[in-house]
Amino acid sequence: MGHTEMLLAVAGLDDSALIDRTRRLASGDWSTFTPAEQVAFAFARKSALTPWAVDRSDIDRLVRYFGRDAAVDVIWQASRCNYMTKVADAFQLPLEKENVFRRQQGKDRKEKK
Repeated sequence: MGHTEMLLAVAGLDDSALIDRTRRLASGDWSTFTPAEQVAFAFARKSALTPWAVDRSDIDRLVRYFGRDAAVDVIWQASRCNYMTKVADAFQLPLEKENVFRRQQGKDRKEKK
């Protein structure tokens, strides 16, 4: 989950929250997430594992929870991530070893002063 962790860290999750969130996501038990998040996760999983099985009911469910425009965003982001994963796998690109967007703690403190 290297890229997921990096994106969550960029979004502002601290290390503890990041570990908790990725553990809950990876478990497949999404009951602690909102119904809308559960629908998005289910769509992302289905489109990654069995894209040929995605049908109108999946799209309708996204629209019901997110509205038309945000449903398009969910579909686009899931599709983009699936594509990028396939490209990275095909070229055997390694994940980053650290979050390149996170500043060192000491540097952050100095800049805020």
